[in-house]
Amino acid sequence: MNKIDIRTKDLPFIKDWFDENGEKSFRAKQVVEWLYEKSATNFDEMTNLSVSLRDKLKEHFIINPVRISDEQISNDRTIKFGFKLHDDHLVEGVLIPTNSRMTACVSSQVGCSLSCKFCATGYMNRERNLTAAEIYDQVVIIKDKAEEMYSAPLTNVVYMGMGEPLLNYANVLKSVELITSEKGLNWSPKRLTISTAGIAKMIKKLGDDEVKFNLALSLHAANDVKRNQIMPINESNSLDNLEEALNYFYAKTKNKITFEYIVFHGFNDTLQDAAELLTFCKKIPSKVNIIEYNPISEANFKNADPEAIDKFANYLEQRGVNVNVRRSRGKDIDAACGQLAIKQK
Repeated sequence: MNKIDIRTKDLPFIKDWFDENGEKSFRAKQVVEWLYEKSATNFDEMTNLSVSLRDKLKEHFIINPVRISDEQISNDRTIKFGFKLHDDHLVEGVLIPTNSRMTACVSSQVGCSLSCKFCATGYMNRERNLTAAEIYDQVVIIKDKAEEMYSAPLTNVVYMGMGEPLLNYANVLKSVELITSEKGLNWSPKRLTISTAGIAKMIKKLGDDEVKFNLALSLHAANDVKRNQIMPINESNSLDNLEEALNYFYAKTKNKITFEYIVFHGFNDTLQDAAELLTFCKKIPSKVNIIEYNPISEANFKNADPEAIDKFANYLEQRGVNVNVRRSRGKDIDAACGQLAIKQK
């Protein structure tokens, strides 16, 4: 008999199963509490259920937890995880410690289909979407590691690992629910940021769903010609389309958008590029994260000179843009932005 992954089913389904199998339906709520409030990874942990009921659950259902297959610690204390899924697929996640934050960077897909030229994951095939529970598990594992290694609670989660979150829309939003619900980890949605390469219709759907979490757009160029060169998704989701979608999102949610902008040497690092970015920022309530480029073997891009990055940031700041320059973390273990990929053995 093929067992059902219980974490792919909702509470009403589990309640119905309990009713059909002669068990008290309130026990279903207890099972869900064990799965998401207490992060149980097997039925034997559910000690307020009878042994016979736990055995019955094991006969019909399975829990497929994410496991750590590999772990690397950077010189700057960043930790990169290789996570093994139940079907032996692998994804990566990162714990990023700073003086003020402990951030988990999690993946939403095995591989990616968008082929951004500067991103290691973009050179992988997309194998499948992660389930909501698999995304949730990454957060729990990284949270536990932050407490174990650094005696500090996890403060933020960013969906900036492998994959395009908005191409796994239902599971990503379900994972947000598991993390933010009182029946889950009970986090504020303001501690979560979902990053997208820019899929206009799905950004509008986020607005229609009136989500409470933060939204970041991987921009990296504020004109279509350059953006087309490095992000093929822009050919079907132009900057004009994204402008409309992002303003729609803001009107529905009142959440400012964060533009992520990697500064590449000799490509998008001039004051003319900064002026184009300024123009785009003025059209949408937003702030800008300027990100150092992290080299990957598949591409020949180089990080902009520090002086160019400073000039770029100063140009925007002097004209009223809220700018944050993000320094790379975990570069020595390929854990920095854009470097996540499963290396073929």
